[in-house]
Amino acid sequence: MGLLSNTTFNNLNDLFLNQLEDLYDAENRLVDALPKMADAASSRQLKDAFLGHLAETQEHVRRLEQIFGQMGEEPARETCEAMKGLVREGAEMIDAKGNPAVKDAGLIAAAQRVEHYEMAGYGAVRAFAQRLGHPEIAQILQKTLDEEGEANKHLIQLAEAGINSAATSTYNA
Repeated sequence: MGLLSNTTFNNLNDLFLNQLEDLYDAENRLVDALPKMADAASSRQLKDAFLGHLAETQEHVRRLEQIFGQMGEEPARETCEAMKGLVREGAEMIDAKGNPAVKDAGLIAAAQRVEHYEMAGYGAVRAFAQRLGHPEIAQILQKTLDEEGEANKHLIQLAEAGINSAATSTYNA
């Protein structure tokens, strides 16, 4: 949803559905981007992390489709301009040349930006679901929120367990 949109929100449910559509678009964009990030990574662990999160992201898409169904709505995508930008930044890192360890550190940074964006989005829609009296939907959204948080923690562990160190050693050489 663009900042200068002419979308009308008459109630919290309108906003809730709009934000679900935004997340649905964001997750679908990630389904396309994660294999490219995995291919670009030189670290086996980072490749595996991206591919593992791809499987989770595909499940996130299915969960959103389930939520749309529970709301009596057809799944629809509202263009997520923020995710478009984050994916574009990730693509810059994918296409970057130079030291593979430094590139891996950059891929992690790009992926963490994505995770933080998703955590913000899922936190908001979970709160909306709770307020709108949809506790079962809130639980589904919380499960995804928890997985996004775990993905971020895993990226931090990979960075701190060696990738950032490998990238730093090239700086000191």
